[in-house]
Parts: sequence; structure tokens; C-alpha cells
Amino acid sequence: MTTASADGLRRLIHASPTMTSRVYRLHSTLELPLEDAYDFFEDPDLPPEIADIDITRRNNTLIVSAVAKDDSMSKYTPTAQLKASVTENRVYEEDPDEMGPPGAASTGSSGGGPQWGALEEEEEEIESELVEYACFKGDRETVLQNTALQYAMFEVLCEVAKVAEKGTLTAIAAVDEELEAVRIVDGEERPAAINVAEEPRDGEEEEGVNWRDNEFIS
Repeated sequence: MTTASADGLRRLIHASPTMTSRVYRLHSTLELPLEDAYDFFEDPDLPPEIADIDITRRNNTLIVSAVAKDDSMSKYTPTAQLKASVTENRVYEEDPDEMGPPGAASTGSSGGGPQWGALEEEEEEIESELVEYACFKGDRETVLQNTALQYAMFEVLCEVAKVAEKGTLTAIAAVDEELEAVRIVDGEERPAAINVAEEPRDGEEEEGVNWRDNEFIS
């Protein structure tokens, strides 16, 4: 469930007489191997407003920018972009938690006598490798930046969420003057609804009982 304040939703709905598709609330914890991210962006199914995708890596940051199909858009207009941090995670061929303690060797016999051959066996190391991951983590301003083609790039991010190994993408978007909730968890779309919560009014907290400094409470 995606939560927004009642006042916030009113501002979204009445922001302009003709509301275009926009993203107003977004939070992402998506992770996927960097190689898989590159593979995805080689031939993505792009929205009609986007002609192509530019990918740039700056140190440990991956920037995925939209190239507008509309030629009338100024080349100086910054188009929407997705931003991900690149981190290294150690990946094991087998789960270390499911294996015995290092050096533990099976005796290979049910007898009670010592198995001298087993003591001479070399300790087996768990095979592992360092894998780079693209992590689309944060709120809208961190993960999805710039206004031009914003919703179209959000649709691209939703497709990334469907191929991500793990993580959650939640959002509130306005599409054709209707608010929609989006929730994708570990690559699967989940039911989502908008939960409207009233914000506390000014002075409400002052009118309440101060339980920490009350002469009637010992």
C-alpha cells in the first residue's frame, strides 16, 4: 500500500487544469547484476516518447538517460534519467549457511574407529566471485531525475523492476488525470492501493496532554 497525505493528493489533483502523466511519489530498493542491467538496456521495449537510451558510468554511478523522439524538444532541455549506484557483492556458488563449518569432513564410515585418511583431506573452500550490482535505491529525486519524459522513464524503471533479482518499487503516478499506485516486489507486480492519511494540523500537538510533564502522573 502506498501512502500519501490528503493535502498532498489535493495539491496533485489541482496542480494544473490539464494534468499530464507525472510521478509524484516513488521509492525504490531495486538491485540487479550490472551485466544484467546492460543486457536489459541493449534492446529495451521503450515507450513511444523515447527514441533511445544513453548509458554513462561515472566511477560508481550509472546514469541512464532518455533520448527524446520529439525533434522539437530543445537539445538543452535535460530529459529524465535513472541513476543507480554500482556496488560489489560477493556471490557464493553454494549458500555458506547451508554448509558445515570450515574443515568439517565426513568420516565416510559409521564405525567408531578413527578415520586417519579423513584428517588428511584438504579443507574445501567455497567458490565465490565479486559481482558488480546496479542499485536503484532512494526516492524520486535520487532515482528518477528531471521532468521532461519523466513518466516515460518511470515506465522503463518499472520494466527494470520486473527483471531485478530483489528489491521493491512503489510509486504514485497521475495518468490521464487519474492517480495510480504501483508496487513491484522481487520482480513481480503486486496489488497496490493509495492510502490517504490526514496530516496533523498546526497546534494539534500543543493541545494534547504532555505525558512527560504532568503533575497528575507520578
